[in-house]
Amino acid sequence: MSRTTRSSPLALTVLSLLHYRPLHPYGVQQLVRRWGKDEVVNVAQRTTLYRTIERLEKDGLIRTAEVNRNHRYPERTIYEVTDLGRKTAREWMLTMLAVPKAEYPEFPAALSNLLLLDRAEMVEALSARRDALQKLTDEAARSVKSAKRVGLPRITSLETEYSLAMHRAELKWVGQLVRDLESGSLDWDDEELRAIAEHLTTAG
Repeated sequence: MSRTTRSSPLALTVLSLLHYRPLHPYGVQQLVRRWGKDEVVNVAQRTTLYRTIERLEKDGLIRTAEVNRNHRYPERTIYEVTDLGRKTAREWMLTMLAVPKAEYPEFPAALSNLLLLDRAEMVEALSARRDALQKLTDEAARSVKSAKRVGLPRITSLETEYSLAMHRAELKWVGQLVRDLESGSLDWDDEELRAIAEHLTTAG
């Protein structure tokens, strides 16, 4: 059954949290936010979380532990991880850690079509991204320092460390790209590009 279950960051996180104790979906959502895991998994849309939980239950990776009925609150189903779920989570973890995966984020797609803009628009948009990246870098750096200050083991905030490293690298690259566009050291010939595009679209 684990072979047919599609992995995802959210599904892995649900299984991981249920390793600690049985939880209802709202409890999963709250723990993700409390532990800062919403930096790497999206739980903003509760329907996505519920669909993920339904899929995990259908595939036998989690099961209903109990149904909590209290007249003061809506009925809540509490889930626990199964042995198959524990085994599958380990399989996913080993693959996700070891095998780089093409994830097709938006930014590289926008870069590949950058010539839809003129130079001034490129500089404006990328400068805005640079400024946003600086804020994200500062926030991640503060989070890493805060974790150290309160004595949390490094293993608990590796995803924040990773985010900080990625933000710093992208900030450096985007900053240099803006400077190259502004100075003209990054240049191109529109007629040559049109000729290349025409050749490629008519070839074959």
